[in-house]
Amino acid sequence: MLKVILGFLLLLGLIILFNLGNIKKLHHSITIFDQEKIIDNFLNMEKSFPFREIKKSDQPVKLPQNLSYKMMQTFNWEGQAMDVQQYLEYSNTTGLLIIHKDTIVYEQYFNGMKPEKTHISWSVAKSFVATLVGIALEDGLFESIEDPVTKYLPQLKKSAYDGVRIKDILQMSSGVQFTEDYRDFNSDINRFGRGFALGKSLEKFVKSLKSDREPGIYNHYVSMDTQVLGMLVMEVTGKTLSAYLGEKVWNPVGMEHDAQWIIDKTGMEAAFGGLNITLRDYARFGLLYLKEGNWNGQQIVSKDWIQQSITPDAPHLQPGADNPMSDNIFGYGFQWWLPEQPDGDYFASGIYNQYIYNNTKKDLVIVKTSANYHFKEANDDSKVKHITMFQAIAKEF
Repeated sequence: MLKVILGFLLLLGLIILFNLGNIKKLHHSITIFDQEKIIDNFLNMEKSFPFREIKKSDQPVKLPQNLSYKMMQTFNWEGQAMDVQQYLEYSNTTGLLIIHKDTIVYEQYFNGMKPEKTHISWSVAKSFVATLVGIALEDGLFESIEDPVTKYLPQLKKSAYDGVRIKDILQMSSGVQFTEDYRDFNSDINRFGRGFALGKSLEKFVKSLKSDREPGIYNHYVSMDTQVLGMLVMEVTGKTLSAYLGEKVWNPVGMEHDAQWIIDKTGMEAAFGGLNITLRDYARFGLLYLKEGNWNGQQIVSKDWIQQSITPDAPHLQPGADNPMSDNIFGYGFQWWLPEQPDGDYFASGIYNQYIYNNTKKDLVIVKTSANYHFKEANDDSKVKHITMFQAIAKEF
């Protein structure tokens, strides 16, 4: 009996030893949003997960700087004056940067973040992926966003994405059944996160999904839609997402710092939210959109794609809390959001309050990175509150 017990313990020890890396990643995945760890985790994701590096531009461009803007003291929230500094602290802000007319007018770092430090994007990465789809289309690497995605990704036949238009996937209207509730331990997004930490492939998870609606009629947020867009870009370009982003955006736009893109065991980037970027380089990407894709005379992204990306073109994509065909109060384009009452403004958004907010009328870009552990609390209103704050800032210009 003693030999059996010792043999069992030895076997258990060997299993733990050979899976130590995955066990560490699983623990990190489960505790990544814990209050006492969240800031350090968001600033150091590349230390916990494998990644592919995107090298800074061969000719980095320093943005002009004139830190002339003095942050307003309060903004109006539901008829009450909300203290800006208190809210920045409450939401665990790590960085806040404002560009007005191509010049940085405000730049502040908090909680250990620095200008050269990358910060996890979460779903802000989705807007980068959609941009790569537009560039690949302009490059003639696939025919049309009206095509079914399985025309280019036949491995997704018999999955929830079989026959679904690329456009519907861009607009989060794929009809795929998916629960994106970070508060629910057993939700699809959390189940996926644990599987990813254990080394399961992103593509295999995508293939496991089922549909529950007809595509193109209902706006339902599904992070795996963006993963499919990433798979599409890789297929038609024959390159990794990191390589294509580096070639088509990072280098020509003059990005100042290296970035990292988290990958799975097969080398596939976590297209849905695995980018790690510095505050200024997030801002440069926002500025690229504000300039309608034209950077110093070079058309990086087509003007038409930019306009399509920020224009809800169907009833189910329109902003408004009373829209019966959408889960969201915000409008949706090609992986970009619109506020309830858009006035030349739109934004990229990631969980725990990551934002690139653009206002075309004010020639303004606002970038905010955060580690707001309050995000998982019931009835969290931080997304609406942040956009309200950004709109109030925009009125100051």
